[in-house]
Amino acid sequence: MEASLIKIFIPTILSFGIGIGITPLITHFLYKHKVWKKQGGKTALDGSTAEEFGKLRSDELETKTPRMGGLVIVGSVGLTLALLFVFQYIFPGTIFTELDFFSRSQTWIPLATFFLGAFVGFLNDLYDISQEGEKGISLKTRVLFVSILSGLIGWWFYDKLDVTGVSIPFDGTLYLGVLIIPFFILMTNALYASGVIDGIDGLSGGVFVSVFSAYAGVAFLQQQFDIAALSATIGGATLAFLWFNIPPARFWMTEIGTMALTLTLSVIVFMTDTLGGGHGIALLFVIGLPLVVTVLSNVLQVLSKKIRGKKILRIAPLHHHFEAIGWPSYKVTMRYWVISVMCAIFGLILASVA
Repeated sequence: MEASLIKIFIPTILSFGIGIGITPLITHFLYKHKVWKKQGGKTALDGSTAEEFGKLRSDELETKTPRMGGLVIVGSVGLTLALLFVFQYIFPGTIFTELDFFSRSQTWIPLATFFLGAFVGFLNDLYDISQEGEKGISLKTRVLFVSILSGLIGWWFYDKLDVTGVSIPFDGTLYLGVLIIPFFILMTNALYASGVIDGIDGLSGGVFVSVFSAYAGVAFLQQQFDIAALSATIGGATLAFLWFNIPPARFWMTEIGTMALTLTLSVIVFMTDTLGGGHGIALLFVIGLPLVVTVLSNVLQVLSKKIRGKKILRIAPLHHHFEAIGWPSYKVTMRYWVISVMCAIFGLILASVA
């Protein structure tokens, strides 16, 4: 038990320390090369100009705060993984042999998803900052990438790992057969859509730290220690990002971070379900409640405008609605943090008893 805990906690501390260490270099690069949007403003979900958002964010803030802050998370996870992988060969028979969590059975797929998502997110951010207005890779193209990637992973789960159902707490398994593939595609796209939670200083970092930490606990309870170590490492790296993202934010996470985190989370959620003898998918509605609410608020806003001809929120997603009705941004952020922590605790309780 002690060895298993060390396997989780040391990579977490290492990724956090590396993140703190590399951030000054990343910050210098981002500010030196003016890695921010050339024009303020935001486009609404229906393609119109988001006027309410313009009231919340000044053009100066939009055009002077660097993007690509997710480099801190991606770099920290990558360096942690590389160091532990190399050290086990330099120091064989030591603790480093136990700390390495790069395993074919548990972490190859989520790590591949993490870095592929980061790469596409990087291309999006790069294009975004080099163009006038809010450009980036088109949403349709990004959704197509997410769908193809998740379809391939879903097929692997179904064909190679014999995953054919979703675990239902206290009630067995819901068998889907080959439909598990489109289900995984749908779930991954929904989680990717939750990346818009990266909209207020400190908000996304705090939420993702709680979510990944909780799933580290879920995987630990299932004795999937490599997944637990990876989840905790991502949590530690995100905590380092959060250190510099609290108001006033030094940079924003943007797609390089949100795409890597949400797509990887989807795989981890799936791997802690029937594969781990647990209820990872069902727990997402508890552990990831802030992410779920973010997506639902966007969906309901769009449906209401199409069906009723009017909005149900001043601005979607929900965290911006709270700002629009007068809540200070720091109050929205900290209350989301509190809710996220409580959801993580409640989710871990369910994971241990369900």
